[in-house]
Amino acid sequence: MNELFILATSIGFAHAFEADHLVAVSSIVTRRNNFWLSIKDGIFWGLGHTSIILIVGIVFILGRFIIHESDFEFFEAIVGFMLVVLGFWRLFQINKSKEKHQHNPDGSHKLAYGIGAVHGLAGSGAVLLTALTQSKSSFDGLLYLLIFGVGSILGMMVAAGIFSIPFSTKIMNKKWIPVSLSIVSSLLCIFFGSIIMYKNLIL
Repeated sequence: MNELFILATSIGFAHAFEADHLVAVSSIVTRRNNFWLSIKDGIFWGLGHTSIILIVGIVFILGRFIIHESDFEFFEAIVGFMLVVLGFWRLFQINKSKEKHQHNPDGSHKLAYGIGAVHGLAGSGAVLLTALTQSKSSFDGLLYLLIFGVGSILGMMVAAGIFSIPFSTKIMNKKWIPVSLSIVSSLLCIFFGSIIMYKNLIL
């Protein structure tokens, strides 16, 4: 049993470093010039991701519904659309800002939570299948999802912290660095989002 939960934590941690998650969180933290606000963005992304997976897990595991990973392809397409919108939104912010860097002074983390929730909805199919196949009971399955969520929160905290380094106050003095990285991050969001939509809506 301990091995199962160690596995859940490891998979959750690694899950946070998937490409679509990374481009999303990198775009989020480009709004910041504060390391701890970026870390909190990572935490809230993980909380949004975990809460939705737990809700879906309760419905499917306790309701004993039959689940197929393909049933969640539509939600994957929504993630792609979200990434495209996020990328264009950040480009608009960069262009609009006189200082060429958008900072969020109120410290709100609603955006991070919302993006994490959408990712959680899209990815819940594969996670649920793993929980169902690896667990002996409904309780173990839900506990697996919870521990998986903790791992994903830790992983996204690390990812957000790493991505926030170029936007620290010291490096912010060289304005071309955060501006360039913000543009690259936004373009990557649009690129990956377009690919995800294409794979799930056209192929």
